[in-house]
Parts: sequence; C-alpha cells; structure tokens
Amino acid sequence: MDTYSLHLAMAALFGASFVAVSAYYMHRKTLNQLLEFAKAIERDKDDFAAEEVDGDAAEQLKKYPSRRRRKGTGGYNPRGSASLPDVTTFSGAGGGDVEDKRNGPVRVDSIPAGLPRLHTLPEGKSSNLSSTPRAGHLMRPTSPKSPVASASAFESLEGSDDEDNMTDTAKLDTAYLHTNGNANLPDHITANGEQKSMATPSMIRSHSVSGDLHGVQPDPVAADILRKEPEHETFVRLRISPSEIPSPDEVEVYRAVQDCLELRKSYVFKEADAPWEKEIISDPSTPKPIQNPFDYTPEGKSDHYFQMEDGVAHVYANKDSKENLFPVADATTFFTDLHYILKVIAAGNIRTLSHHRLVLLEQKFNLHLMLNADREFLAQKSAPHRDFYNVRKVDTHVHHSACMNQKHLLRFIKSKLRKEPDEVVIFRDGTYLTLKEVFESLDLTGYDLNVDLLDVHADKSTFHRFDKFNLKYNPCGQSRLREIFLKQDNLIQGRFLGELTKQVFTDLSASKYQMAEYRISIYGRKMSEWDQLASWIVNNDLYSENVVWLIQLPRLYNVYKEMGIVTSFQNILDNIFLPLFEVTVNPDSHPQLHLFLKQVVGLDLVDDESKPERRPTKHMPTPDQWTNIFNPAFSYYAYYCYANLYTLNKLRESKGMTTIKFRPHSGEAGDIDHLAATFLTAHNIAHGINLRKSPVLQYLYYLAQIGLAMSPLSNNSLFLDYHRNPFPMFFLRGLNVSLSTDDPLQIHLTKEPLVEEYSIAASVWKLSSCDLCEIARNSVYQSGFSHALKSHWVGKEYYKHGPDGNDIHKTNVPHIRLEFRDMIWREEMQQVYLGKTNFPKFIDP
Repeated sequence: MDTYSLHLAMAALFGASFVAVSAYYMHRKTLNQLLEFAKAIERDKDDFAAEEVDGDAAEQLKKYPSRRRRKGTGGYNPRGSASLPDVTTFSGAGGGDVEDKRNGPVRVDSIPAGLPRLHTLPEGKSSNLSSTPRAGHLMRPTSPKSPVASASAFESLEGSDDEDNMTDTAKLDTAYLHTNGNANLPDHITANGEQKSMATPSMIRSHSVSGDLHGVQPDPVAADILRKEPEHETFVRLRISPSEIPSPDEVEVYRAVQDCLELRKSYVFKEADAPWEKEIISDPSTPKPIQNPFDYTPEGKSDHYFQMEDGVAHVYANKDSKENLFPVADATTFFTDLHYILKVIAAGNIRTLSHHRLVLLEQKFNLHLMLNADREFLAQKSAPHRDFYNVRKVDTHVHHSACMNQKHLLRFIKSKLRKEPDEVVIFRDGTYLTLKEVFESLDLTGYDLNVDLLDVHADKSTFHRFDKFNLKYNPCGQSRLREIFLKQDNLIQGRFLGELTKQVFTDLSASKYQMAEYRISIYGRKMSEWDQLASWIVNNDLYSENVVWLIQLPRLYNVYKEMGIVTSFQNILDNIFLPLFEVTVNPDSHPQLHLFLKQVVGLDLVDDESKPERRPTKHMPTPDQWTNIFNPAFSYYAYYCYANLYTLNKLRESKGMTTIKFRPHSGEAGDIDHLAATFLTAHNIAHGINLRKSPVLQYLYYLAQIGLAMSPLSNNSLFLDYHRNPFPMFFLRGLNVSLSTDDPLQIHLTKEPLVEEYSIAASVWKLSSCDLCEIARNSVYQSGFSHALKSHWVGKEYYKHGPDGNDIHKTNVPHIRLEFRDMIWREEMQQVYLGKTNFPKFIDP
C-alpha cells in the first residue's frame, strides 16, 4: 500500500471517530435536558398544589406561565406548535394527579379554573381538536371559500379590506335578538345570544382518520350540512314581523290593497282544471319528443256560434241560443276598476306604507343572507351534478326577428350570396331582382360585408330613440335586406328566415339547458296573416323541444289608418281574433293554424310606450266608433285584447285545447297607467322597470307574484342606464323576476346571449350562484312550456308553494332560500289580510 492510500485511510478513521464522539455527547446533553424538564414539571406541580392549599390558586395561575422559562431548561419551549394548547400549562393548573412518564406524553385530566372546558374525544375516536365557537360564529357560519359572511350579495363595505374591522359579531347578533324579539335559533344558542354546553360529538366534526393534531379543523356548521341530504337543510329563520295591532289608518290601507288583489283575481283567466290535475306525472323523466308535430288529424266541428259585439267576441252554444257562454267584464266596468287602482296608487298614506313594507322586505333578505349565505352555498355543493350551467333557464322575452347575433346573420348572408347568388328574392320598382343584383344595386360584394357595415347593433344613438332602434332591424340600413332575410311574408315565402331560424334552434338544442319563447308578429292588417304565418311554420318544419311561440301585436292603428288599410279599430280586432275563433270552433277550416296554435303560449302587445297618450275615461268609444286617426291608449288596447283572449281561452278550454296567456310589454317607459292595466289583466309582463316609480304597484306586483321578464341590457340601450336598473332591488324584495335577452341581434355579442345576460348581471350586481339559479328557476315558472317539461326541469311537484315544490337536484336552488321566500310572502299576506288569509294550495298555472 502506498503512502497516499495510508494517509487517506487514517484521515477517514479519525473523522469517523470524531463524529461518533460528538454524537455521543450531543445525545447525552439532550437526555439531560429532558430529565431536567421532567423534574421541572414535577416541582411546578408540587409548588402549585401547596399554594392552592393556602388559598392562593388564582394568584399562582397568573404567575404560572412565567415558570416555564427556568434556567434549568435552557430556554427550551415545550410547546410543539403555536396553534396547539400549552400542555404544561394545562397539566400544572389542574391540581389533580398527573402520571409522570419521562419519555411519553403527559395526560391532561383537568383544566385551570376560569378557562373553558377542554372537550376530549372518547377512546378510539379521532383526536382532532376543535375549540367551542362563539355564538356569533354560529349565527354567521363561514366556509373555507368565504371566511367572512358578506352582508349582502349586492353591497360591500367601503373597501373589502375593511371587513376585518367589523363589530364583534356576537354583540351584533345579541343586539339583533333583543331588538327583534323571537328569531328561531339553534338549540345551542340561548335567547340572549349565549351558548349552551353541547355534547362533544355534535361540536367536533372530524373528517380525519389519522388523528393529525396539525390538520385544519372543519367548520361544525359546514360539516353538519355536508353530512346531510340537501333536502334536510336547517337554517336560521327570521321572526321579525311586528306583533302589535295595526292602527286604524293602516287597517284602511290594507283593506284598499286587499280590494286591488281581489280585483285582479276577478279578471285574470284561470284554468278550471290545472295541468297537474289533467295529467298526473309519477315519473318525471325526460318526456319523449313528438315525432311528427305537424301531422294533422281531422277533428269535428262544434255547434258553437260567435260574433263580435262592442269589440268583444260573444260565444253561444249554437246559432239560435241567446245566452253568452263566457261573459267577461265590459269596458265600462274595466275602466272604472282601472281608475280605482290609479286612485289607490296615488294615495299618500298607501304610498308611505307600501314603501316601508318594501324596504322591510329588502332588509329581511339582507339579514337572511348574513345568517344563511354560507349554508346555501354548502347546500349547493352537496347537490350532485347540478350547477348554474346545467339548470334549465328560459329566455322569457326575445323577439324572433332578432333571435340571432349579428355575426350569425353576417355569416348567413355571406353564405347565401356565395351559394345562391341567382335566386330571385325581391320585386322592386316593377322588376324582379336576384340576390346578386340586390347587392350590386347597393354597390356591395360579399367581401365588403363585415359586422360594422351590417350596422344592426344598438349604440349611443338609440338611447331614448325607439325609432332609431327599430331602424337597426335593417341590415346595412336597407329595408330590402330586412325583407329578404328577416321577413316570412316575402317573394321567397320566408325561406331564408326559416333556414336561419333552424340554425338558431340547432344552437339551442346543442346547449340543452337553454330554452326560448320567441315572439313573432301578427299586425292585424288582414285576416290571412294567421294562415300565412302558420303555413310558414309548418312548411319550414320549425319545431324544437326548446322553443315555444308568443304572438306580438304592434300597436300601430294610427299608421294603418293613415295608409287607408283600416277604417276603425274594430277592423284590427276582427283581423286578429276572428280567425282564432274560427279555427277553435272548426279546426278543419285552418288545419295548419290549428297545429301552430298548439305551440303558441302567449299574446303580447308591443311598441314604443314612451309616446304620450290621453288617459281613458270610464265611457270610451267602442272599437267600431273609433274612427279617428289617433292611436288608442295602451289600456284601451290591453282591455280589448284581454277580453277577447279571455273568451277564446274559455272556449278552447271547453274543447280540451291549449290556452294562450296574456303577457304584454308593460312598464318599459311611459305612463304608470300601463302597469295598472296589466296588473288587472296580464298573467305576467315584459320589462316592468317603471315599477320603481310606484311603490304601491310594486308592492301589489310582489303580493300577486306577477312575473317580470326583465332585460337590463336592452333597457341600457333604450331607456335606462344599467347601473340604475331596478332588477337587483326587485330581486332582493322578492318580486318574481327573470332575465331575458329581448333583442340579441341588436344587443348581444356572443353565441349564447342568455348566458351573456346572466353573466353581466352576476358581475355587476355580485349575484351568487344561488341567486342565478333562483332567477333561472323563476324563468321556468314564468314560461309557457308544458306541465310535463316543467315537472322534468323543476321537480314533479313544482306546482306546490315553497320548498315542497322544489327539487334541488334539478334546480340547484337550496330549500333554505325557497323556504325563506315562501315564509316572508306568507307573513306579508297575513299582514295585508289582517290575519285572515286563505292561502291557495298550489301556484297559479
């Protein structure tokens, strides 16, 4: 072996020896420290026990923590973690026997006086620890996602960083309890907001099997909810309605509100047999699609006879009968009742009380969110599969001519110009023109076209300019392009619009969870319009499980009168309603119209509501006497449409046919009279933003739960800035609101305009997932889809009030939210009816 190898071996031996000696001395020093530590604990125990005999236990408890820092321990801190209790402190303060195990754990048998009891787990259970939460924490549960429960889904503090400086929640909740009396609290909270002692297993919800003391301790409320099925949720219920007897002035106000509600009940059409009574569904599985929706089966003609009298159709059993089978309130009665409604909503004392009640409703919901927002969130998490994206949502207000977005229309126009340039599409100035010739006359090519040139999108120029907004229906500003691509009554019999509509249907079917109710126009210029529309629907095979139709009637009598198309208002009523009565009495007379009406669920009134008009009097001219050039008031249109539709529905119901609801545009702009008229006559309405101007009408719409299909983005383009829209306020107060698109062609930018509407509303107004799902659920209720589909989308008992009609596995809306809504509405109805309310068993169909 050479010298170098020998030296290397000696160096290695010396190094190993040095390390071994160092390790020995370090181990010995550590053992000495542990022995000193154990002796120190025993001395502390003896000292504390001796002082306790002398009666100085309290003083010793104050001095005791400093005794850990003895010189013998070398400053060693025996606590294993800053987040765990100091075992030495607890062991020394008990005064009881302590088993001394030199190298093992120290068992804790008691706790110092004045400290909360340390809950221990039974033997064999998980050793996770959980300190007892304060009463305030139980009143305001938190989840890992939201450590601080927000005061409202729509409001935040001045700067989110200030939330950490909120007033102590225990004091706040106690003050609330003393102020408002009798909130139903959990069993472990007393009436003073103090906490009762609870059994250990109910407080410590451990999901740990290993017993790791350093694991994150689960929130007891969260664990409790997650352990349960969604339909077994519990929450903090509010009981803050005043118990004192209303004053005589308040009683007078409530009786006036009662009268208004009873008037509405006497007017609105209600089916004699509800859909769930006619068709009982035990298994709400996906309904089978109709294979051949346009196959006609001949049906017999009934003996019914009808005729127009003073603008309203009267139906008789046969031609010789003199008894009107389906009487309806006459015009004089209606306008008298309308003036009574207008008198009520103008009364100062009723306005004041209604405002106070609405503000109270809003604050109740805010308080509900503070107490239960996290419970709602956890209940949604426990519902499998469902979230906002795969719950059913219905676009309850969208016009068919604008149902596509601008990019879709542009692609379609370019496609037709490329594939069918020689198709004869229009007759203008005595000449038939092909599609290519039309664009050549406009000095345009397919390459020139883009979204900006199409110019169908609403912009700043349309605000408060309904006329300019309507011009946006003309692609490239040309009415001839609108006639070719967006009309069904043209030279090509609406083939292009039919193909475009089918593409939109395909997009809806692909999304699966989005539905639409398209509004399509009948103008009332001639009776043949109904057959032309039905023929277009049937010939183009326009049917989708995701779509139903509404008929919209533009209020354009003055235009037709000036053009000489009609001579009186009666002509318009005849052109609109007589074909419907004909096809109802004898379906064989209009077979295509009979098939189309099976898909029609509503009748709408549309046009610019901001136009000035004179308020109708109690004695208005009849429709055949209305021969002047002025357009009748909105309420005049509303009554005659309502009255004829009421009679038609009674006739169709008697023959087992589908009925048509009255669902007009109302309250988008103009006079408050519009909303008063639709309160009496309409099933639900579109827009309704002017309810913010009348607290009484807003309160009445809440009590009657009239559906509002609101379109904030559309309002932003026409009449009301987005940040001023009352939608979030209406939602807070509990009005029956849904979101809709109105005109995707002019307003929206994405392929899914309804989701875009929800997305912007959620971002601007801070809507939670629960809020969005509740709004989507409202849209299904407001829609005219069949009983079988609603059973599948919402739950087989959807027609019941409150949580009984909800299935969280289908709607993703927690029972907590619906039980709160139903409870508050019932309390409000009891308040209005002075404790004598007869609640209906089921919702209005």
